Amino acid sequence: MRRFILGCGLAALLAGTALADNPQFTGADPHAVFLGKTLWIFPTGGPGGSWAADRFGAFSSRDLRHWRTRGELIRRDQISWIADDGAPAHFLWAPALAQRRGRYYLYFSVGPQNPTPSRIGVAVADRPQGPFRDIGHPLIADGGNGFEAIDPMVFVDPRSGKAYLYAGGSAGARLRVWVLNADMTSIAREIPVATPPNFTEGAFLHMRGGTYYLSYSHGRWNGPDYSVHYATATSPTGPWTYRGAILTGDARHQGPGHHSIVRTPAGNWLIVYHRWEGARGPEPYRGERQIAIDRLRYAKDGRIVPVTMTDGAAAPTLPGR
Repeated sequence: MRRFILGCGLAALLAGTALADNPQFTGADPHAVFLGKTLWIFPTGGPGGSWAADRFGAFSSRDLRHWRTRGELIRRDQISWIADDGAPAHFLWAPALAQRRGRYYLYFSVGPQNPTPSRIGVAVADRPQGPFRDIGHPLIADGGNGFEAIDPMVFVDPRSGKAYLYAGGSAGARLRVWVLNADMTSIAREIPVATPPNFTEGAFLHMRGGTYYLSYSHGRWNGPDYSVHYATATSPTGPWTYRGAILTGDARHQGPGHHSIVRTPAGNWLIVYHRWEGARGPEPYRGERQIAIDRLRYAKDGRIVPVTMTDGAAAPTLPGR
């Protein structure tokens, strides 16, 4: 079976490329985006896919089998404001990439929530592989009323051209949405939104056929109930109609979640997510999560068909299989 796993594939990945099927490589919280015909994945973890929590890396592929590591995007010690809150430790997770006017914007979480509130930062680069430059201050530093500033995602509405920032979750399990200014590094205003049913964290928005799909993770990140649910709306900010779960654990894979949804150049849809391979027993699961890619399909009425997780060479490839 052709599969990259941490034990046998890390050396090859650090050298630049690795051959993979599901699971693709070690990592968590993958934000995926097509840049031309290449799929880029921005996960939590360092350039080699390990759980470092002090820097971000990226991976890219034109066929979903041969992956290229794109090196180091930004390190914790390059974020000038990170220690301003006086907390004894800081960690980076859940990056998200946005592109506008030839520049790239990397949004990320800085935590933990305690003893000081978590924050969201943004860094800017001229290339998706960076190097990214921190803007010098947090974009979101509002931890009031139980809100946890984590898991940013930016959606640029093709109808209006407005850029929306979605964030929040975990302990507070609350979703908030802001409109960004044209510079993509400052807030124009917040838009009050309802938090949809079963929301925990990891919001992601995509549009298909005039419908906005808000998908998100539910449950504890290191437990068997972690899963992906979704709601739909006729605008990027709701009101949301809850539609149910689309990605849940099975006998072989547990805790699938914190995902992205992308459309391939051929017009097919994919879901990129992390999962625990072969975890057993009660939570908390321990070890490394793995990133997987599976097909996403829609019913005739526009509903998302529940995802069947795959292993090995059954994983999708590009173009179109």
